[in-house]
Amino acid sequence: MEPQENGVKNSLQNREDNQSMPFLPVSDVQKMEKEKLSCRTILLILLVVLAAILALTVGLLVWHFHLRTQGRIKKVFSGSLTITNQRFSDYYEDCESTQYKELASQVSLQIKVIYSHVPVLSKYYERSSVQAFSETIDDSVIAYYLSEFSVPVSQASAVDEAMYAIEQNVGPRQGRMSPSLGRRLGNILIFNDMISGAVDARLVNSTLRRNYKFTHHSHTGEIGTIESPGFPDFPYLSNTYAEWQLRADPGHRIRLEFTALNLEKDCHNDFIRMYNSLAPTEKQVIAEKCGYHTPNEQLIYLSSGNVMLVTLVTNREKNYPGFRAKFSQVPVQIQGCGGKLTGMNGTFTSPGFPSQYPPQIRCDWDIEVPAGKHVKVKFRQFSMCEPDQSSHYCPKDYLEINNKRMCGEKPANTVHSSRTNQIKVTFFSDMSYVDQGFFAQFEAFEPNDPCPGKFQCNNEVCVNHLLKCDGYDDCGDMSDERNCVCEEFHVKCKNGFCKPKYWQCDGVNDCGDNTDEENCGHCKAGETLCRNGHCVPKYKMCDGHNDCGDGTDESNCPKSIVLTCSEYTYKCKNNKCISKQNPQCDGDEDCEDGSDETDCDCGTRPYKSSRIVGGQDSVEGEWPWQVSLHMKGQGHVCGASVISNNWLVTAAHCVQDTENFKYSQPEQWEAYLGLYTQSESSKWTVQKRIKQIISHPEYDHRTYDNDIALMKLDSAVNLNQNIWPVCLPAATHEFPAGQEVWITGWGKTREYGSLASVLQKAEVRIINDTVCNQLMNNEVTPHMICAGVLAGGVDACQGDSGGPLSSLDPDSGRLFLAGLVSWGDGCGRKNKPGVYTRVTKYRSWIREESGV
Repeated sequence: MEPQENGVKNSLQNREDNQSMPFLPVSDVQKMEKEKLSCRTILLILLVVLAAILALTVGLLVWHFHLRTQGRIKKVFSGSLTITNQRFSDYYEDCESTQYKELASQVSLQIKVIYSHVPVLSKYYERSSVQAFSETIDDSVIAYYLSEFSVPVSQASAVDEAMYAIEQNVGPRQGRMSPSLGRRLGNILIFNDMISGAVDARLVNSTLRRNYKFTHHSHTGEIGTIESPGFPDFPYLSNTYAEWQLRADPGHRIRLEFTALNLEKDCHNDFIRMYNSLAPTEKQVIAEKCGYHTPNEQLIYLSSGNVMLVTLVTNREKNYPGFRAKFSQVPVQIQGCGGKLTGMNGTFTSPGFPSQYPPQIRCDWDIEVPAGKHVKVKFRQFSMCEPDQSSHYCPKDYLEINNKRMCGEKPANTVHSSRTNQIKVTFFSDMSYVDQGFFAQFEAFEPNDPCPGKFQCNNEVCVNHLLKCDGYDDCGDMSDERNCVCEEFHVKCKNGFCKPKYWQCDGVNDCGDNTDEENCGHCKAGETLCRNGHCVPKYKMCDGHNDCGDGTDESNCPKSIVLTCSEYTYKCKNNKCISKQNPQCDGDEDCEDGSDETDCDCGTRPYKSSRIVGGQDSVEGEWPWQVSLHMKGQGHVCGASVISNNWLVTAAHCVQDTENFKYSQPEQWEAYLGLYTQSESSKWTVQKRIKQIISHPEYDHRTYDNDIALMKLDSAVNLNQNIWPVCLPAATHEFPAGQEVWITGWGKTREYGSLASVLQKAEVRIINDTVCNQLMNNEVTPHMICAGVLAGGVDACQGDSGGPLSSLDPDSGRLFLAGLVSWGDGCGRKNKPGVYTRVTKYRSWIREESGV
């Protein structure tokens, strides 16, 4: 451990002798002494011992029979209570002080007395221990405790009910204990505001052998650090329980920000939990985290009061690097929580957005637009999820608008309108589990024309008229695709929808009822189509045998199998090939050597998002691999993507010489990384010169085949939340037709328009190769991939060249570089998708030239 500094208390306890309850005290072991005895005495003792063994054996058999029929479990409850007649002292922060031990002993004894008056509790009670003390605003003492019971299985629910009843009876009006109890205990403690609940079973697992406990107190202006034992030099240990008790001064909150987090993907194995308490109380869990996260995800958490508990639990397998987090104290008052909002439009967010909102908070906004107009609230992002809370019934965290509660996940652009010029919005979070919250916009509208120049969906969302009956669910409730008249260029689905004929027989169920994929000459009913064109019975999928011959039938299974290497299989570094489709960086080690999970510090971003021609402004830092390439004397010319701290990838046609400009010369270029708005540098923007340009040797300027080039920066860039590499896909990575992808850039916003100022983003989808080739006059080569909206209106354009086509992997949450903006027929034209360089075809070339 590091030495103490900045007034931070730091205590380390490593107790490996208690495997049943590592954070409760254990009894001392008594030592026995041997004495020399006579032979007669020894014989007598042996007879007694034999009799005792016989009796013990019978007793054990009886006990074993009883145990089998009755069965006991260990139940541990944690909680907190306020001691209203005790003033807080600094000694109570030191668990080794006499004052701490005396008060802790008295609290434990008094809790035992409380349980003794409840038969079902006194019968199974074993012990209690105080974990910590803290203070309230009025300087009373809060005690955090653990209580352990050994309970027959049949009585478990009765014990739970009894504990709940005690909590209800130790409250503001029933908090005083009887005078008779006070006389027996001496100086009586008056308990109030009792909170308790069963401890998560994973924290009392008998396999947890190592136990660490740290305490820290933050003060104004100080920033402390906590990290898993061994971080960053060594992975965390197996079968470990560790906890960090964080305190702030009265009238402040704890702010915890993770700067590194890399744990096993499955939270049932290894996980971190934050509590709005100093004991692991289930009712006060702020969040649970596991898996891999990068600093740009802004994992920031606030407590409701001046304490927070952070716990780490690991099992015996798969140890990962662990975590590091910064903690500090902030004032209890939170800016932007409620108020009066007026005008024609404006924005408001949950406290702390896009970070997590704090527990136990309420905000009220009164919104008013000019008289004679009505007001609507549109949610750009909305995420208020909590375990065991339905999105239709919101008793925990919720947002209330028009007397209607909202919670869970809501699609982007969810709208609520008022029939007056006023609307009230209330945000509420309870004492447990927090989420990202919401980002909302309000705006005034004319009552008789809520969507000027646009189509109004049934859910009140406004969309472009051109998007009606285009085959896409642009509204989010399919209302823009209902009551459509199918034209000759449509597939008429049996469910009444109209889909572009180009989508017919492309392997994607666009209709939803498979109408567009029927009678396509593929496989018979009950068969599945392999990537190599073979058909096999569906019952053979995931049976552990390579029935397709290319591994297709085993590619989307929980367990991959080792296959003969081919163009359809993923090759591990040990030269073995596996059947799983897209195993790279998905959080599971599928290769025997784990090589599919190496070099995975890529493709993550701080913001989740929702749809450059037909695009919309991105959020700053949303696409941290996006680069703006400037030619000296011209400004922005092309886009590029960060693939490491030294290398960029762009289109080869961006670096071809013309009569007037030497685009192939590195010294002519400047790369702007972390840029959001052209001509406006922020603290995140980094300007770099180009040291080397490597254009693909087989680039064809007539057909745009092999349209890819590499750029090496003159010096390495420091990666951060706004500058981060995108993941490069393996050669076998599949981007199937119909998959949604993103194009980004500062290119022209319409075919004959001007360049964008703010970085734009647009959502399109992968177009079937055969369909695309038909639409693009058979000019699409196998080195290209198509994406777009066939109805038109959304596309890349001039100035976007070389920029990324980013694809989100739903399992890992990482974004992969599916393509580079290459060419197209105009911009955003109907039935003319964009054509992109297919990056999977160049994975080996990129590695050979750059080492990435």
